[in-house]
Amino acid sequence: MTLEAKDAKPAIQPPSKFAQSFDRGFIWVTRLFAVGVAAILLWIAVQVAIAALPAISEFGLSFLASSTWNPVNEDYGVLAPVYGTLVSSFIALLLAVPIGVGTAVLLSENFLPPNVRLVLVFLVELLAAIPSVVYGLWGIFVLIPSLKQLGGWLHSNFGWLPIFSTPPSGASMLPAGLILTIMILPIITAISRDALISVPPELRQAAIGLGATRWETIFQVIIPAAFSGIVSAVMLALGRAMGETMAVTMVIGNSNKISPSLLAPANTISSLLANQFAEASGIQVAALMYAALILFILTLLVNILAELIVIRMRRL
Repeated sequence: MTLEAKDAKPAIQPPSKFAQSFDRGFIWVTRLFAVGVAAILLWIAVQVAIAALPAISEFGLSFLASSTWNPVNEDYGVLAPVYGTLVSSFIALLLAVPIGVGTAVLLSENFLPPNVRLVLVFLVELLAAIPSVVYGLWGIFVLIPSLKQLGGWLHSNFGWLPIFSTPPSGASMLPAGLILTIMILPIITAISRDALISVPPELRQAAIGLGATRWETIFQVIIPAAFSGIVSAVMLALGRAMGETMAVTMVIGNSNKISPSLLAPANTISSLLANQFAEASGIQVAALMYAALILFILTLLVNILAELIVIRMRRL
C-alpha cells in the first residue's frame, strides 16, 4: 500500500434522504413556532385594542393629556399613571444598571475564588425567584418605615429641591423605585454576566499583550465587546419594571396626581389596572383597556429602541 493510500481520508458521505427531510421539517417547525409567537402577540394587541375602542372614540388623544380619573363623572385620563410608570422605571434603571453591571463584572472576572462566585451567582438568581407580593410586603413593613426617617431628613435639609419638596407620607414614588431596583437587579446581572463571559478570550489576551492593565482591558475591551448583551439586559429589565404590578401597587400610594417629589404618592398603569379592574364596568372597562394598550405600546417602543441601539453599536 502506497503512502498516498495510507494518508487518504475517506470521502464524506452526503446526508441521507431521511436526514435531509428531518432538517427541512425542523426548519419549518421552528418557522411555524416563530410565526405563532408573533401571531399570539398580534392577537393580544388586537383584542386589547378592540376592548379599548369605546374609550378611544370617547376620549381620543386627550386621554393622554388628562390626569383625572373619576368613575362617577366618567371622566378618565392616564397622564398621571404614565408619568408614574416612566419615573419609577427611570429610578430603578438609574440605580440598578451600575450595580447590576458592576456585579456582573465581579462575577465574570477572577476577583473572587470560584466557590465564592458560585454562591453569589446562586444568590443573585434567587432574587428573581422571590414572588413580587413578597417584595411588596417587605416594602410595607421594612422599607417604608425605614425611608420615613430618611425622607424626613431629606425634606428638612433639601426641601428646596423639587424632588424632596413634600413631607414624607409613607407610600410614595421613592420606595416603589427602590423595590423595582431590587427586582430588576437579577435580570441585569445575569444577562450582563453571560454577555461578558461570552467575549472571546483572544480579545483579553490581545489587550494585555499590548500593555493594557486589567481595568483598562475590562472597561475598554470587555465591556464594549459585550455592550449589545448589556443593552439587551437593561431593556429587558426596563420592560419588567414598567409592567410590575403587585409590589409597586403595595408601596407607591396609588394617587392619580403628578408631583415632582419622590416623597409624594403616585401611580402606575399596572397599579391602576390592578386597583380598578375588579370593580369596573361600562366605559371604565374600556378606559382601563385603553391604558393597558398604552402600556403595551410603551413596552413595544422600548424593545424597538433596544434593537436599534444594538444594531447601531454593531455597525460601529
